[in-house]
Amino acid sequence: MSSAEELRRLTRELLAAHPPASTDRLDFLRARYDAGLAWVHYPEGLGGLGAPRSLQAVVDAELEAAGAPDNDSRRNGIGLGMAAPTILKYGTEEQKQRYLRPLWTGEEVWCQLFSEPGAGSDLAALGTRAVRQDDGDWVVNGQKVWTSGAHNSRWAILIARTDPDVPKHAGITYFVCDMTDPGVEVRPLRQITGEAEFNEVFLTDVRIPDSRRLGEIGDGWRVAQTTLNNERVAIGGMRLPREGGMIGPAARTWRERPELRTHDLHQRLLKLWVESEVARLTAERLRQQLVAGQPGPEGAGMKLAFARLNQEISGLEVELLGEEGLSYDDWTMRRPELVDFTGREAGYRYLRSKGNSIEGGTTEVLLNIVAERVLGLPAEPRTDKDVAWKDLAR
Repeated sequence: MSSAEELRRLTRELLAAHPPASTDRLDFLRARYDAGLAWVHYPEGLGGLGAPRSLQAVVDAELEAAGAPDNDSRRNGIGLGMAAPTILKYGTEEQKQRYLRPLWTGEEVWCQLFSEPGAGSDLAALGTRAVRQDDGDWVVNGQKVWTSGAHNSRWAILIARTDPDVPKHAGITYFVCDMTDPGVEVRPLRQITGEAEFNEVFLTDVRIPDSRRLGEIGDGWRVAQTTLNNERVAIGGMRLPREGGMIGPAARTWRERPELRTHDLHQRLLKLWVESEVARLTAERLRQQLVAGQPGPEGAGMKLAFARLNQEISGLEVELLGEEGLSYDDWTMRRPELVDFTGREAGYRYLRSKGNSIEGGTTEVLLNIVAERVLGLPAEPRTDKDVAWKDLAR
């Protein structure tokens, strides 16, 4: 399945059999998945046709022109951008069949139980424990933090320590956790914006069947790298039109409010506009490279650019608006389903963008990844490489 015309034909057949105007939204999404038009580069039977990733745009254009519903990807970004490619690569056939369809349609939202209060930048130092029981199940105890969307999620991708007697990277195993199970407690973390899209999650004697393990026991760090690499691409390499993202509202304000303009702000806006366009085109090139395989460390560079540009652009926009830019319409404690950067006011964008240099890998960690794995510079000295996790200072 490598022909754009063949994909157009299949898409039109889907539209003819399930007219968007008269078909229930969820029924249409399920039919699209079953037709292999959800993510065309996935295998047949798993929402795809084994086609080149680049041909997804052909399908999307046909469906958009017909007014077909989409799967509201922003609401389930972690599931689509991180959990799905990890399940595809490491999951059993039973796991793929169980999880991928309701994940893509949005029936089941996913979150990520990785970071911990004592293991953020140094994620491999995590201390959440999973202990194997006589019946083969695992019992998990620990705390996770900065969990986006946990309050809306049915499932979570979880890494936990299964062997404290080996070095920290070697004793981790990767699981799928049911967020509705007994012992899973989600508490909101109120942010500088006033809302709480992040959470902390406490796991107390949570029982996870071994059938929900992804990859081999003790191989969780390698499995997690697939998740993390896809996360950085999902954050920094999203598909945007020209003036998409943060630069759009700033440029629109500049055009519509000439009384706010100064020469200095003009020069800064031009610089950021060019950098945003370069980042957008670089992200497009990165997505094209994905056709050849899984994302690599290059995604770290895109995520770095995303965080820096968002913070600089939102700062410029607040400065451009002056006193008006300091206003913020709603400090209500809410638990939103998604982050809406461009649909809110400048004050919200300025405050929320502060988190961009932390979420999805801190700027400091990503700089190390780019230095060591992209540029080939010497790695920083590590004294804990061969030390058992239980013997590390904490």
